[in-house]
Amino acid sequence: MDSAAKDEMQPALLPGPEWPEQERAERLARGAALKWASGIFYRPEQLARLSQYRSREVQRTCSLEARIKSVVQSYLEGVKTGMWQLARALEAVHGAREALGQARGLLRGMAEAAQTLEPLRERVAQHKQLQALSQLLPRLRAVPAAVAHTQTLIGAQQLLEAYVSLRELEQLREETWEALGGLELPIFERLGPLAEALGQAVEAAAGAAGKLAREDPALLVAAVRVAEVDAGCTTSLEQAPRDWRQRCLRALQEGLEQIHFGTPLLPGPGALEGWLEALRVALPAELAAAEALIAPCCPPHYKVVQLWAHTLHSGLRHCLQQLLEEPELGAADAFTLLHWALHVYLGPEMMGSLELGPEADVSQLEPLLTLENIEHLETTFVAKVQASVAQWLQKALDGEVAEWSREQEPDTDTSGFYHSPMPAIVLQILEENIRVASRVSESLQQRVHGMALSELGAFLRSFSDALIRFSRDHLRGEAMAPHYVPYLLASLNHQSALSSSVSVLQPDGVASGAMAPVEAALDELQRRICRLVLEALLVELQPLFEALPSRQWLSSSEVLDDACERTARFCQDFWRVRNPAVQLLLAEAERTVVLQYLRALMQGRLVCRGADERTQAAERLRHDAAQLRELFLGLVRARWATRWVEVSVVGWGPKAGARPTPMCSGPGGKCSVRAGAARPAGAAKPPRPHAAWPRGGGPAATISRRERGSRLCPLGPAGRRVPRAAPGRTELPAGWPTALARRGTPSTLQPRASTYARAVFLPPLGALCLTPGCPQNKVLAPLSLNCAC
Repeated sequence: MDSAAKDEMQPALLPGPEWPEQERAERLARGAALKWASGIFYRPEQLARLSQYRSREVQRTCSLEARIKSVVQSYLEGVKTGMWQLARALEAVHGAREALGQARGLLRGMAEAAQTLEPLRERVAQHKQLQALSQLLPRLRAVPAAVAHTQTLIGAQQLLEAYVSLRELEQLREETWEALGGLELPIFERLGPLAEALGQAVEAAAGAAGKLAREDPALLVAAVRVAEVDAGCTTSLEQAPRDWRQRCLRALQEGLEQIHFGTPLLPGPGALEGWLEALRVALPAELAAAEALIAPCCPPHYKVVQLWAHTLHSGLRHCLQQLLEEPELGAADAFTLLHWALHVYLGPEMMGSLELGPEADVSQLEPLLTLENIEHLETTFVAKVQASVAQWLQKALDGEVAEWSREQEPDTDTSGFYHSPMPAIVLQILEENIRVASRVSESLQQRVHGMALSELGAFLRSFSDALIRFSRDHLRGEAMAPHYVPYLLASLNHQSALSSSVSVLQPDGVASGAMAPVEAALDELQRRICRLVLEALLVELQPLFEALPSRQWLSSSEVLDDACERTARFCQDFWRVRNPAVQLLLAEAERTVVLQYLRALMQGRLVCRGADERTQAAERLRHDAAQLRELFLGLVRARWATRWVEVSVVGWGPKAGARPTPMCSGPGGKCSVRAGAARPAGAAKPPRPHAAWPRGGGPAATISRRERGSRLCPLGPAGRRVPRAAPGRTELPAGWPTALARRGTPSTLQPRASTYARAVFLPPLGALCLTPGCPQNKVLAPLSLNCAC
């Protein structure tokens, strides 16, 4: 660019306001110059060099002005160049705008020309379609015949040929669709139903795989091959995939489930056992057929054996869930289903068979019954069995109660004991249910065991209530029983049989404490029966003891002879009661008679007019004590002589050479003695008197199985002689409590070796002192036997 042009482009500089800092800059410059000059020219000799300083400063000032001018000139030239370039750019923009306007006009003209060519373009497309159709026309004419032929092949179950024909038609449709630009001809509308018909034929063949594998394996192979080949084919048409492989697998599963678990095949009430037995035979055979016949007809990735095992398992599981929803599932069906599902199904006969190869993979199967199903079945089974057991026990009790009013005495066994099949029936019913439940599971066994103990307790309570009603009706005269006491004694034998054999209901692994309520109920039943028997004895003796004490009693033994006669006659059937109940009964009878005798003496009043009458009363008491002792010792001897059982006394007998133990002394200054007072070293002290025990009962003791297996020994004092009493003083000797055990052949129903029973230690009768105010008599307070409990 020449300088003239640049000058023309330079803008004119307009005068403007002065620089606001110019004055301040000048002042600063002048001040600095003055300061410098005053420093230089401070001395007079420096003034000579003033011209030199002036010329040097002038040069410096010129140099600075030249430099400033050069900088300003350079800046102005750059500004001029920029202004020129902006002007040129503005001219170029105006030119481009004009060119774009011309191009827009040209494009508008070309669009109008293209619209005039659209009919020609359509003609070209139609010409191409007609050309393609003219080439495919011979093949398109054969499409209806090919569709009919394919349909015929499907009907003839020639699946491979039908699939080949179908694929040819589908390829022709794709070619036509591409040639026509996405337009499908109406001639191909029947291909969709034709493909669906072929898919249904493949499904039908797969659903009948079990039958076809035996009769026509080629058809099964063809169906599987069609499904596999179609899974690898792709199409350019926008259609949903047919997925014949999955349909084939579903058909295999559905066909198998329909064969074994179809709705018409579900068992009705009571037919579950037969249905499960049929499945036990059919399912292993089906798995064997799948491994031998169906697996070779299918590809390896089908895993036919595993598919068969899982399908059968899921179908059976679903079928059992439907059965569990039915409310009419009985006890037998619940037990059969539990046992079959937990033991048979997983046993060696079915899914646990060694013949099943690893292909079955039964370890991955879900449980056939869930924990909720097992809980439901166990609850149903226990509830149904409990209702049935309650009915059977009630029938057994009703039959026993009906016999109490017979004219004949109770039946006896070969040994002469009163006998009834009721205890054996009761225990057999309960033990059989526990044993059957143990075949299923431990939880069911525990449930049934608890149910059995509960029902046995209820039965014992019902038995006790029936005895109370029987006794009440008899004593009131409402229903007199011809053999009232014998049937009470027979009931005592029933209690003994149940008590000695109840241990058969205790399975292994169950805590022994579970039997405690039943044992307590049995003990309560024994006490109740003994109380009823003793009440009957009191009814016999009450009129005789009402005459005590009297002058007739003091002068004659007729009253006590009659009481002993009635007691012996009443106890003559005690020998038909088994041990140890008979010993308890004899001891309680002795205690009842003695207490009733003492109660009558102490409640009555007899005034002795002198020493002779007091001596006569003491001799009468001594004689009565000896007579009562001999009565019951005779009953014990008669009992064991009849049963041919060895008799021995167990307890604290008098030691050889032992001196009698003195008791309380009377006015005569002599000491009365108690027979058998000595006891061996280390032996336990005798229990407190019976009147001091709570509720009139005796202390409970546990007799082991070994102790119960030994010989039985009678109760009573260690010696059989009545000690002589001091003048003016008489006392009744007291017996020591002894444990009883039996030796001999066990009865039919025997408990296990780990069973424990409860026995009652009888209290001593104590000694009666005729000295007024003696504290020895306080322990013999009257005791009522008519306790409501």
